[in-house]
Amino acid sequence: MSDDENNQNGDGDITSPASEAETAPDYSAAPLKDLSDTSGAPTSDTMPPMDEDDINLDIILDVPVTISVEIGRTQVPIRDLLRYSQGSVIELERLVSEPLDVLVNNTLIAHGEVVVVDEQFGIRLTDVISPSERVKKLK
Repeated sequence: MSDDENNQNGDGDITSPASEAETAPDYSAAPLKDLSDTSGAPTSDTMPPMDEDDINLDIILDVPVTISVEIGRTQVPIRDLLRYSQGSVIELERLVSEPLDVLVNNTLIAHGEVVVVDEQFGIRLTDVISPSERVKKLK
């Protein structure tokens, strides 16, 4: 079928793409909002100050996080790693007297020491990292 045959309507008349566009509904874009205009935006004078009682943390209380405890680290060549077997001892770069690192989602949040509670290991937090210190480490 040729292009001319495709452009014919049921009456045998040839329609042009321009005439079809004229009958199509006119869609236009909405006007752009002026972001520099602050006349309609609420100001700090009109908004009441928020205190800690107004903050609702209920929406995030059930979000799971991963807590891990790091007793130390070390770097070894693959050659040594392949020699390890049951009973091998891996020396870590941390002294016995140093506190352990407590991490939440791989972010250091506290230091602690190992305790035993009802035959299970636990961590007693000895120092909690302040939020401002955590932010400084991100930079």
